[in-house]
Amino acid sequence: MHDLWQYVPAGERADDAPYGGGAGMVMRLAPLIACVEDLLGRDLNVPTRTLVVVPSPAGARFDHALAAQWSALDRLIIVCGHYEGIDERFYDLVPAREVSLGDFVLTGGEIPALAFVDACVRLLPGAITAQSAAEDSFAQGELDWPHYTRPAVFRGIAVPDVLRSGDHGKIATWRGEQARTRTRARRPDLER
Repeated sequence: MHDLWQYVPAGERADDAPYGGGAGMVMRLAPLIACVEDLLGRDLNVPTRTLVVVPSPAGARFDHALAAQWSALDRLIIVCGHYEGIDERFYDLVPAREVSLGDFVLTGGEIPALAFVDACVRLLPGAITAQSAAEDSFAQGELDWPHYTRPAVFRGIAVPDVLRSGDHGKIATWRGEQARTRTRARRPDLER
């Protein structure tokens, strides 16, 4: 993590009013570029297997497929804006990609950055078991099935009998059916 304030000259601000007027403030270009130059060099060339991302509601939506792609990178640089965003000339100087966490606006890019990092790190070898990652929601294009644990009955609600049957073939079939039913009901946009 790099503190942008280290790149803001003493007595100056990290933001300024937008040209043309209007509400909000815009992140100044000089501190952002100085920080990225420390990461990439003065030529601002992004090496192969490195990606520069700016969390932004104007970007394509983040999803599991992007998390999987990004988790295979050597380096992910996330530039967090604030307020109305960052000076648009940043994209003329740095080959960065805007990515949205969803169709809503946050005060800054830190929360999306944390979500991006968490979604990617959990896909790295050894972070969680490979089977868990392969069976999670979205890994196979649909939602995960329902999960249960002990006790077998709680306040009169029982775990489905098939899960306690010991018949792994029937359990696998039940899980597949449940995943498809859940996906159809809750996220029909994911259906194949």
